[in-house]
Amino acid sequence: MPDVRLVNVTKRFGKIVAVDNVSLHISDKEYFSILGPSGCGKTTLLRLIAGLIQPDEGEIYIGDRLVNDVPPEDRDIGFVFQTFALFPHMNAWENVTYGPRVKGFDVRKAERIGHEVLEMVKLHERLDAFPNELSGGMMQRIAVARALAAGAKLLLLDEPLGHLDAKVRNELRYEIRRMTKDLELTAIHVTHDQSEAMAISDRIAVMKKGKILQVGTPQELYMNPQSIFVAHFIGGSNFLEGFIAETKDKMAVVELRGEVKVQAVNKGVNKGERVVLAVRPETFTIKKGRGKGENSIFGVIERVAFEGTNIRYEVRLENQDLVVVVTPSLICEWFNIGENVTVSFQPENAHLFVYPEVGLREETAVE
Repeated sequence: MPDVRLVNVTKRFGKIVAVDNVSLHISDKEYFSILGPSGCGKTTLLRLIAGLIQPDEGEIYIGDRLVNDVPPEDRDIGFVFQTFALFPHMNAWENVTYGPRVKGFDVRKAERIGHEVLEMVKLHERLDAFPNELSGGMMQRIAVARALAAGAKLLLLDEPLGHLDAKVRNELRYEIRRMTKDLELTAIHVTHDQSEAMAISDRIAVMKKGKILQVGTPQELYMNPQSIFVAHFIGGSNFLEGFIAETKDKMAVVELRGEVKVQAVNKGVNKGERVVLAVRPETFTIKKGRGKGENSIFGVIERVAFEGTNIRYEVRLENQDLVVVVTPSLICEWFNIGENVTVSFQPENAHLFVYPEVGLREETAVE
């Protein structure tokens, strides 16, 4: 099965640079996701790999083959769209076996493939059903089956779960990953849903405004974001603004608004430099009353939301910053609106960034 390489690929639509000098290597048999907000260029990147549009600059390889001028039908790919894209006048069986028949497979081989993939997607009993007789989840499974039946070595999925309700979406994402892994395919999955990408991907590329900001495993992106945007977009972070009051050993003392001082691991910042401290909601601890200790900040509960396994608190700190704190609902003490609390975090659980030139609001914008 193929790996995929993009070398300095750029695509423009008039004055808009949809894909901006992107280089990327997707390994053989990898389940790879391209994640980013709407309009960031991720679908354009997928369409370039598919051959549906041509790059203005750069090279695209599938395996060792340069495919810039190779038409889509000769790239050995299967494409699954967000909108199902089934032939409405064909039943499930006819949709699934369309690829093998068009490719000239003999009848027995086409039928064998059709039965195998329908069994794989658990819809063999609905082979006579037309698309309008199937649920959204069933239609998307038929779309995946059709791509697999055509003998695709590379599976491209463009927001394949976007039109499904939450429960079906959660179930089907694991089914698609299982099928591609069982068949040892290379899969490239485009999505704007962070939880979807984190749950099923071997690796993820995070995009913004046509550029890839970071590539890594879900754990790497979550635990070690390399930019403010990645820290914001993957999992969500609290951002505390301040400046470096002091550096000592491997630590930096950050003075926040209101002369509140906390510590974080120093990643190359200098005394006096303006910075942003990113702290995940679940890395805070929260205790009743005014507490003391390293990185402890007094505050008041402004809002409480019960989310099943977690409780989400919005806490107004004494310097007027607002932070979100998430705690497990079964093992932690509950707090009420208006209650005085102290929130704290370990220095190694905070990520320190130089304050962005464009400002924090623009840096974290998703549109």
